[in-house]
Amino acid sequence: MIYVIDSPEHPLDVAAAAEGLRSRVVSVPVAEWGDALTPWPAPALRPGEKDFGGRADGTLALLADALDQAPGPHAVCGYSLGGLFALYAFVREPRLAACACLSGSVWYEGWVDWLRENAPDCAGRYAYFSVGKKEKRAGLPFRHVEEDLAACADILRGRGCTVDVTLGPGNHMQHVTERLAAGLAALDDAVL
Repeated sequence: MIYVIDSPEHPLDVAAAAEGLRSRVVSVPVAEWGDALTPWPAPALRPGEKDFGGRADGTLALLADALDQAPGPHAVCGYSLGGLFALYAFVREPRLAACACLSGSVWYEGWVDWLRENAPDCAGRYAYFSVGKKEKRAGLPFRHVEEDLAACADILRGRGCTVDVTLGPGNHMQHVTERLAAGLAALDDAVL
């Protein structure tokens, strides 16, 4: 089963992206993205915006409950902050055989250092990363997103994980369904 971390306010086109897959794909709507998907509190990106809440562990507990209810193998997929959460969940939950971090917010304050210190042995597991070629042009903190993504991939490879990285067209808000479809297809192949 593949769990797609989704936003009720701006839902992904999961049905279109999952067409033709053998795995069961389930959308997991998560409200309050900036709180529920971030691993620890951090300041907002812009003045006047709400700070990040750092309550990903609560969301992870809900996902773990879902894993208890269904036979494996399991994978998790997310886009943007959902991608950051998918990678966080993958590192924290050994029952997740694979993850897809799509245009993931790996620029998050302290993320790469945390991953370097906390990534477990990932032998036999799979991670898929993708990012748009123009995403790094969005300014700070996005300027280093490709470098941060490459660092995440290297860290997981160093822990025995099989990792694929795709650099696609467009910026963060373009080609979303296309990136989702590619990530789900990679997970489908990995878990079956």
